[in-house]
Amino acid sequence: MRYPAGRLFRLFILLILPFTLRAQLQWPAVTAQTKPWTRWWWMGSAVNRQDLTANLTKYQQAGLGGLELTPIYGVKGTESQFVDYLSPKWMDLFSYTLKEAKRLGLALDMSTGTGWPFGGGPLIDSTYACRELFVKTWTLPGGSTLPDTMAIGFRQEPYVHTDGRPTTIDQLKEPLFANKDLQALALFQVRFPDPAPLQTLMAYSSGGAILDLTDRVDAAGHLRWTAPGGSNWTLYGLFLGWHGKMVERAAPGAEGNVIDHFSATALHKYLSRFDTAFAGHDLAPLRCFFNDSYEVDDSRGQSNWTANFFAAFQQHRGYDLRQHLPALFGRDTKENNSRVLCDYRETVSDLLLEQFTQPWHDWAHAKGALIRNQAHGAPANILDLYAASDIPETEGQEILRYKFATSAAHVTGKKLASAETVTWLNEHFLSTYSDVKTAIDGFFLGGVNHVFYHGTAYTPLNDPFPGWLFYASVHFTPMDPSWPDFSALNQYVARCQSFLQQGTPDNDILLYFPIYDSWSEPGPGNALLKHYDRMDPDFRNTGFRECADYLQSHGYAFDYVSDKQLQQPLPSQYKTILLPACTYMPAATFQRLITLAKQGITILVYKNLPSSVPGLGRPSTPFPQTSFPVEADLGALLKNTPRETLVDDSLAFIRRNYGNGKVYFIVNKSTKPFTGYLRLNTSFTAAGIFDPMTGEKGLAHQKGNTVYLQLRPGGTCLVETNVAPRGPLFAYYTPSDAPIPIGTDLHLGPWADKTFAGAVKYTTTFARPGGNAAAWLLDLGKVVRNAEVTLNGQKLTTLIGPEFRLTIPASAVQPHNTLQITVTGGMVNKIIDMDRKHIPWKKFYNTNFPAHDRANRGPDGLFDASKWTPVDEGLMGPVTLTPLIPARS
Repeated sequence: MRYPAGRLFRLFILLILPFTLRAQLQWPAVTAQTKPWTRWWWMGSAVNRQDLTANLTKYQQAGLGGLELTPIYGVKGTESQFVDYLSPKWMDLFSYTLKEAKRLGLALDMSTGTGWPFGGGPLIDSTYACRELFVKTWTLPGGSTLPDTMAIGFRQEPYVHTDGRPTTIDQLKEPLFANKDLQALALFQVRFPDPAPLQTLMAYSSGGAILDLTDRVDAAGHLRWTAPGGSNWTLYGLFLGWHGKMVERAAPGAEGNVIDHFSATALHKYLSRFDTAFAGHDLAPLRCFFNDSYEVDDSRGQSNWTANFFAAFQQHRGYDLRQHLPALFGRDTKENNSRVLCDYRETVSDLLLEQFTQPWHDWAHAKGALIRNQAHGAPANILDLYAASDIPETEGQEILRYKFATSAAHVTGKKLASAETVTWLNEHFLSTYSDVKTAIDGFFLGGVNHVFYHGTAYTPLNDPFPGWLFYASVHFTPMDPSWPDFSALNQYVARCQSFLQQGTPDNDILLYFPIYDSWSEPGPGNALLKHYDRMDPDFRNTGFRECADYLQSHGYAFDYVSDKQLQQPLPSQYKTILLPACTYMPAATFQRLITLAKQGITILVYKNLPSSVPGLGRPSTPFPQTSFPVEADLGALLKNTPRETLVDDSLAFIRRNYGNGKVYFIVNKSTKPFTGYLRLNTSFTAAGIFDPMTGEKGLAHQKGNTVYLQLRPGGTCLVETNVAPRGPLFAYYTPSDAPIPIGTDLHLGPWADKTFAGAVKYTTTFARPGGNAAAWLLDLGKVVRNAEVTLNGQKLTTLIGPEFRLTIPASAVQPHNTLQITVTGGMVNKIIDMDRKHIPWKKFYNTNFPAHDRANRGPDGLFDASKWTPVDEGLMGPVTLTPLIPARS
């Protein structure tokens, strides 16, 4: 095909443009998706158009990129403004919000429900509610019958757990949504004293005979059967009751039963309410539906069964579980107990994937939306649940926990791995933006590249301080005096994510997740289910934990991998698979490892090869002989596996492939500054350094495969390799003389008014010191919270810590200068004063403001700051100016 000359020139420009931009050492573009997002609570869904627009505008101006809308419990005194979830009025407000968010350049996700987990509303009656299995046994000698006085039946023990008004079971009606004032009741779990239907009755003789007696039980529960002679018989009756878990923190109109997560029928019944509500509304601006962490079993008992479980088990495992009930309940040989229990747990895992995660994923896609899923806490192989999600999401405070979600994203080629961040970072009102930044750096190091703050509550403009607040401990609210500085934190996150959302992950080791070893071990208190969330407790003191700890601390870039994921084509960056001293492994997985080894992937074995296939339903054939290296010493086992030696200097990293090279995000985890050359485990021609806090960039000082860095404690930078070797070097300085005190007239020290919640401006003048400094280091000394720095009428930056230092170009310091430092305080001292004066502000239904630490509970059990000592706020100094000269690298 022949192109006109002009079109050919435009085509040439389009082809070279990406390389031109990279040659100019540019930050990647900041978009709504690279900016941080926040979980946005609609308390009682008591929202209105005017305040929606006002709230959205504040969020956009603060530098947020998007919101995850989650309706939640209401605020006392605003009952007349409550809007029932998914009602026509609610949908009208939701549609307005979608349009306003789009107009302001904000993206929007929404929870598929209110509070958590999925459920609630009039459609989810006992037919679709989460279920629990109850077991009873009877013993009979041969030739005898069960007396009619010993009926085959089970009636549930009544139970009510509420986070609201004290309530007894006799005060509640069935079905639950028929009760009034559900917001005040705040029901957590309810079990009515109802008879649980019989699932099956099986008889096991001491001689090995097994009989199904289910059809021998009449409607009154009488067993019409005489035990055959010659043996003693044990009867197992299984009854399908109701777990009773309620939707936690539900919004008005969505209170009620949690769904049966192992039944696609229950899921589709629940989702049909959305289908009805969404009809006629444009959902195009909606990006994702969201599912909060699986928290069905954080209550009495377990949701551990579903109506068709026996059939599902037969289909998945290939045998009839009813033939092995003694083993399921730990009353057979240890070997059989272990294998049957493993098969049961694997079936539960399969059902959670096939009956909940995948159908929900398909439903969302049919509506033009993705799913964001917190799989952790589920009684399943969470790597597979995360892999079935468009955006896997984690939370918490441990890198090895984050890696379950981020590994699934990396192994299956998902662009984003998100995180609910800083949920309980500290006690209420104490966390600073510096604390948040440090926590988020940890998420980045764990592979997260899409941050959600937890979170922000919609608040009417006329609501008094402190406004509407969710009960978790970090509050990102415009009512916070520090809110004007929120944009500085958000710019930092956006710059980091502008790189971390580009390219592809560059972890090169896969650590096998030995789920079958865990499934084969008894649970706490012989519970049927185990839940998977983090390393503890199931993998404490195991080879999996040892390997993960060693890889993380010794600079190896790695992800976890499941059996299902190993059967799929693996991304090309993975060169090594490490087996962590596991006992059980499916034969198909072992054979796949042999195949991968033939394709050039190195298989390493810590301590021992697996010795058996898991479960009872798999053929128990010996594993073939292999030449995989086996070592009891991880250092020796990994001696030929590349690692990043920068961790030896207390630096931490995450690495991605980007363009023609790589991008490193590096954090100084030490309490001491790092200065020197840093070796990177990659070859490159030139490297660029990017400071995400300031936005500064430049070419690295380089010697071979090393780059020169200066990182203060807690400092971060991004290093991009194989950039074009053109442009200025990154500006590193060193002091040429001692610090010079300035601002002796600033009245340094804590603010005298210990009830003040706001900002204070400090202004001083100073003459430019003598000498020929290339730049100046302004050090504010100790600052509580944040400081905006203005020099000669020009805003330089907003500092959020942990250190309050900035480098000022020599040209910006005039012969005579005016320095203005605006320091913002937090909410805490005003809250202390309000609690001391008994001014009500804890005005929320459901869990009305619990304390993070037990010591901070008041007489009513709620958070109480009245006995706190007010914290020091303000500019403590000393404020100094230090002459700088270029560092000699």
